[in-house]
Amino acid sequence: MADEAITEDIGDDVEVEAKPGGKGMSGKKLVLFVVAPIVLLLLAGGGAYFAGLFGSAPPEAEGEMGEEGPMQPAIFYDLPEMLVNLNSSGRASSFLKISVSLEIESEADRKRIDDALPRIIDNFQIYLRELRIEDLSGSAGMQRLREELLLRVNAAVRPSVIKDVLFKEMLVQ
Repeated sequence: MADEAITEDIGDDVEVEAKPGGKGMSGKKLVLFVVAPIVLLLLAGGGAYFAGLFGSAPPEAEGEMGEEGPMQPAIFYDLPEMLVNLNSSGRASSFLKISVSLEIESEADRKRIDDALPRIIDNFQIYLRELRIEDLSGSAGMQRLREELLLRVNAAVRPSVIKDVLFKEMLVQ
């Protein structure tokens, strides 16, 4: 009789079956197997929502469409090729041949760049002549060079703004 189930009639065709020695699901097991997974799913869903996984458009795509409409195509201004003697401590001379393009905001900035071109080239020449070969090595050196040239060209054409300096050709000999 130890293994037999006890059946009680509660009423209206409902029977409850209980096994002696079997407790059913305890409170700890209920929390562990039912409540905890539901809470984890809710937290994961909330995190995904705030990360933008459920939005209609990615956040960066929303930034491209402004009040003005879609992004304008890039406009470039090619500077003349420059050849400079690099700073060297020994007898051997090192040269840098560089060709640069400027990314500008509008066609109206072309005139301002044309007017300031001698100043831009002078600023570039002075800066480039002080560089050593070690300063140009690696991607970090190229990035520093880009930032320095961008600062100098923006100072020369102010109030116009140059968006970026692009290297078309760079040869160190």
